[in-house]
Amino acid sequence: MSAGKSFWEMDELRIVTGSMVILSCATALLVVMPYMLLKAVPPPAALKPYDDEQLLGRQSYIANGCVYCHSQQPRDIRQAPDATRGWGRASVAGDYAYDTPHLLGTMRTGPDLMNIGARQPSKDWQLGHLYQPRAYTPGSIMPPYPYLFEVRQGAARPGETVVNLPPAFAKAGEVVVAKPQALALVAYLLSLDRTYPALAPLPAAGKDTP
Repeated sequence: MSAGKSFWEMDELRIVTGSMVILSCATALLVVMPYMLLKAVPPPAALKPYDDEQLLGRQSYIANGCVYCHSQQPRDIRQAPDATRGWGRASVAGDYAYDTPHLLGTMRTGPDLMNIGARQPSKDWQLGHLYQPRAYTPGSIMPPYPYLFEVRQGAARPGETVVNLPPAFAKAGEVVVAKPQALALVAYLLSLDRTYPALAPLPAAGKDTP
């Protein structure tokens, strides 16, 4: 320290050095330590890897901005009433073993979707909800995704998946057919089911165990 300069007086070197120390500590606490603690956590036995169609749907989920309005992290009852909302138990690290990148989300304009595959396991419902959300949830502010579907007059062709809309929203002589992108997105949504126990059951105690 140069003569005449106070110990607490800031200069460029001290500011840069202090900033780097704070950044390094924050990185160690928020990134490195959690990684070291969780990197060896095995996937739960009931959790299955995504298949090819579900992975395509996951990319569509990202591309269509679903992550901006929906989270995938039910919280502990001490933080939020997610369990009483029917969104499932609080998530644990193993629930995301096959997720890259993780889609935790930061907003809840819509409900949490971590267990949407368990809450709404109907493929027909999911397709119709993507095509016209307000046909299934009156007052919903979710935008429709008509470009994931083909609307035309006449009958569907063999092998096509038709969206069965509620009578009030179906038009006579018109058929709504789900495109592959819509089918893949629904396959991903239906795979979101983390209703298995968060922890593996404890081994049964032996007879000789005191």
